[in-house]
Amino acid sequence: MADFIPGYSIKPALISTTGEVLFTDGTDSVHPNQEACEAYGYTYDKASGMCKAYNFSVNLGQSLIDENNFVKGADNTTEKGVNNTYVIGESNSVRGLSRNNMIVGDNNQIGILYEDGGGTNNATVLGSRGLAQRDGEVVMGGGGDSAGKSQSSTIHLSGQTTDGGASFLSVNGDSSVTIIARDSNVSSTSFTGFEANVMGVRTGGTAAGNVYDRILLRATGIAYLKADNQSVSTLGSFGTVTGWTAEVGFSGTNDMHLQVTGAANMDITWSCTLNLYEMKV
Repeated sequence: MADFIPGYSIKPALISTTGEVLFTDGTDSVHPNQEACEAYGYTYDKASGMCKAYNFSVNLGQSLIDENNFVKGADNTTEKGVNNTYVIGESNSVRGLSRNNMIVGDNNQIGILYEDGGGTNNATVLGSRGLAQRDGEVVMGGGGDSAGKSQSSTIHLSGQTTDGGASFLSVNGDSSVTIIARDSNVSSTSFTGFEANVMGVRTGGTAAGNVYDRILLRATGIAYLKADNQSVSTLGSFGTVTGWTAEVGFSGTNDMHLQVTGAANMDITWSCTLNLYEMKV
């Protein structure tokens, strides 16, 4: 993208798949005002407050569908960059650079507006007005008047611990992603019930106990921004598992994670099936 021009401390960083020009001050993402947008030769849309390189349209997106997609039904849309995706039904949409997804139903959505051009991969949405925004997620839409208004979904997380500190598990096996995506803005009206079934199996280490010592835990609760309350119970265990536990944890402002705690000098492999029950009011 362009270099800084004299008199401006921000510059364009990238252009999203919907034509929006995203700026940076060299460190953080920023939204330009009209003057800065037009100084770099782009068009400022006063109605939306966006700086645009081009105007995105459904027809443009439809014309750019990858040949590997299968889309059947009225008013379905896939954005440029969507690949290996199956959509059957009406008024469904797939956003961002999403791939390997499936939708069956109506008014469902996979992906949100990704400022970095990313997407949601390997997800499945069934029913009506479901919203998938996490890799590997299976969503059952519950209807309502907007995508994600009322739904349930399941994702998988995994990871390893070697000490007694708390560690975040990775979403869908991606070690770079531990945040469980959701609407967590301070003005959010979204509520998330959770049921995490977490299994830990020892694979090594020098502490007392043996390989294949194991535990099955369940953490349940409800979160609005952060968890209002939660409880953790042991469903079953064998061997030396003192101190092993799991819970939904938070970082930053309201970023949600699934965190586990093992024990010092124990190598433990963790696997979690996380059921989410989401509602917007």
